[in-house]
Amino acid sequence: MKKLEKDSVIGISALLVHAANIDETYTNHEKNLVKDFIKSYLKDDDASEILKKAEDIENNSNQLLNYTNIIKQNSNDIKKDIIEHLWKVIISDNSVDQYEANLMRRICGLIYFSDKECGEIKLRLLNSK
Repeated sequence: MKKLEKDSVIGISALLVHAANIDETYTNHEKNLVKDFIKSYLKDDDASEILKKAEDIENNSNQLLNYTNIIKQNSNDIKKDIIEHLWKVIISDNSVDQYEANLMRRICGLIYFSDKECGEIKLRLLNSK
């Protein structure tokens, strides 16, 4: 089921880093959540090295939502997995601000992922904390 090209994983990881940074607090816990995402797709690669590349992309890109095109081309299962990882990063600090919620709405709209399903994933993760 889980199949993404390395470049796609790097781009999506940059989106995860962006989600982590949006509240202007980027913690080690959030970095580890991004690395978990990387490891779930690229078992044999160095997650720290890929995280560094993703951070560089995030720092240099105003066009970050372009990475949603990568996500849009994938199956709903992969979209669901990516949305779940985004929510894990966002709720890792136990709060969701308006910018984070807005980012998730925009991403879901751009990848054609239902708001209802996105909300269900968020609730499930909040309830499992």
